[in-house]
Amino acid sequence: MLIDTHCHINIMLRGYKTKSSYTEFTPSEIEHADKIIEQAYKQDTQLIINVGTDLIESLTCVNLAKIYTNCYAIVGIHPNDATENWKDDFKKISSYVQEHELHKIIGIGECGIDLHYENYNLSRQQDAFKAQIELALEHDLALSIHSRDAAEETFKIIDQYRNESNFRGIMHCFAYDQGYADEAIKSNLVLGIGGTLTYPKNEILRSVVKTIGLENIVLETDAPFLPPQTMRGKENSPANIKIVAEFIAQLKETTYETVANVTTNNVKKLCKLA
Repeated sequence: MLIDTHCHINIMLRGYKTKSSYTEFTPSEIEHADKIIEQAYKQDTQLIINVGTDLIESLTCVNLAKIYTNCYAIVGIHPNDATENWKDDFKKISSYVQEHELHKIIGIGECGIDLHYENYNLSRQQDAFKAQIELALEHDLALSIHSRDAAEETFKIIDQYRNESNFRGIMHCFAYDQGYADEAIKSNLVLGIGGTLTYPKNEILRSVVKTIGLENIVLETDAPFLPPQTMRGKENSPANIKIVAEFIAQLKETTYETVANVTTNNVKKLCKLA
C-alpha cells in the first residue's frame, strides 16, 4: 500500500485557477476522478491526500474527501496565494478546520515561503505562514510546508515553533541540501519526495534521500505537476507514486515493499490515521 501525501486531483479535473467561486463537481468531473483514483489503486496507491492552495481549491479538496473514502484533505493558503485578502479566506478555511474530523481534514497547507517569482510580498507570506502554523497547532494537525528558493526564510519561522510538542509536518517537494534536511528532521518534519528525485540534475536530492532513514520520508506526486523523468511532458498522476517508491528502493538498496510499508506508516503516524 502506498499513500500519495500531496496531489491536486481538483486541479486535474478543472485546470489551474479556472473557478472564481466554489461549485460542486459535475457528473463528468466525478467520472474523471473515478478513473484517476482507479488507476492509482491499480498501482498500489490506496490513499490520496489532496492539498489546497487557496479557499476555493481547499473546498474542492474537502468535497473530494466527502465523495471518496480513500481521499483526505489538507486545506490552506499557498504563499503565492497570500493576496491582500488572504485573511478573509483564512477565516473561512479556519471555520472548516473547526470540524476537521467531519470534513476529513488531516493537515494545514500548503503553506510556507516562496521567493521564486518576482514581486513577492515576503511580509504577507510570513504572516500567512505563521497563522497557518498556529491553526495546525491549535487543532493538532500536521503541516504541508511549501518552500521554494527560501530555505533561510522558511526555517527562520519554523524555528519559532519547532519546540511545540505537537509541531509536525511534511516539507513538500523537498529541494534543499543535507544541512536543511537535517534541520527539517530535527524540527519533527519529514521530507516529501516525489518525481523530482528522478530528474538527472538532482544529484543533491538523491544524496539526501540515500543518507537519511526511510522513517524521515513520505511519498508524493504533486500531480498534475512534476511527473517522474520517464513521464516528462505528460500530466502527472497519483498512479505514478509507485515509480517514486521503486526509485527510492533502488537508490537505498532495499525492497519496494520496505519503502511502501515504512513510508505508509510514517504518514499514518504523522496524520493520525488508523
